[in-house]
Amino acid sequence: MRFNVSSTSLSNRLQTISRVQSSKNALPILDCILFELSGGILKMTASDSETTMITTVEVTDADGEGKFAIGAKQLINSVKEISEQPITFTVNLETSAIEINYQNGHYNMIGQNGNEYPIPNMMAEGTRSIAIDSQVMLDGISRCLFAAADDELRPQMNGVYFDMTPDSITFVASDGHKLVRNRVLSVHADEPSAFILPKKPALLLKTVLPKAEGDAVVRFDDRNAEIRLTDYVISCRLIEGRYPNYNSVIPQDNPFRVTADRLTFISALRRVSVFASQSSALIKVHVEQGTLTVSAQDLDFSTSAEEHIMCEYDGMPMSIGFNGPFLIDVLNSITSSDVVMELADPSRAGVITPAEQDENEDLIMLLMPMMLKD
Repeated sequence: MRFNVSSTSLSNRLQTISRVQSSKNALPILDCILFELSGGILKMTASDSETTMITTVEVTDADGEGKFAIGAKQLINSVKEISEQPITFTVNLETSAIEINYQNGHYNMIGQNGNEYPIPNMMAEGTRSIAIDSQVMLDGISRCLFAAADDELRPQMNGVYFDMTPDSITFVASDGHKLVRNRVLSVHADEPSAFILPKKPALLLKTVLPKAEGDAVVRFDDRNAEIRLTDYVISCRLIEGRYPNYNSVIPQDNPFRVTADRLTFISALRRVSVFASQSSALIKVHVEQGTLTVSAQDLDFSTSAEEHIMCEYDGMPMSIGFNGPFLIDVLNSITSSDVVMELADPSRAGVITPAEQDENEDLIMLLMPMMLKD
């Protein structure tokens, strides 16, 4: 079997799909990438047994058809050093001997039998599907993913929850300390349905969605999901179990409303958080009419910091504690120039929203407070 392929196209696709591979695979062949040549199209597959990523690239001068597997690390490291040019693969399917020829030299490798590569489970009959604009899915995942948990005792929290209704789709993630709910009104499902997408395929989608065009077609059943993009197909095992009722934990009656410039707020938090206790990362936020004060101290090293920024607030003076990195993550996931913090008292969660919501979106972020010592 023989074919020519662009070195740059091959290298880019290989580096992208190899991200799905695990450093410790139960099956040694999963350290390889599966190549399948058919009809002038080269399909490449990488998997860790639970998540699989597939891409295709066009080839020229193809002679023969078949499949073989090559060790991913050695192949990627060697191909990425070749400048843009056609490279020729010559594969002996019986002996798994592989020769790669390029302008100034060649590589010789030994592959593995492609028939031994585990093929992911096909979607069952009666699967549900929904088409989501690629940019909408990217925004939904990007804004939620940082809030997903890493909790062995509550695996349902370790991913992004897709909650679909005939009116909207809602992306949700929470680890118990912070929660993100991003409702998109421009996407509609035929009937109510939901699934929990694990972190790993969500991270892979975050990588490939910026280059995708058109819609991402999502097919899913009770156990598996398949997301089909322009150049990639990602299939994965879903997280089983019931996601908590996220709407029930969002306060509806926070009476105190603070509006501040988002970037100014983030800059102040970054400067002040340097002086926070390393063990707690506690940041104190004090609001009074027209002023928001961010402060931190570390009693063990006798260091402290305080910074004042302008804000819109006309309620009673109030102080509340937050985890500094968590608050910065929340503010970084909002794109509007101003943010609104809705507060009730120092013991209740703060609700953070954009001052101006994007069209057809309703974004709410929730951050649990920390106890202040004074």
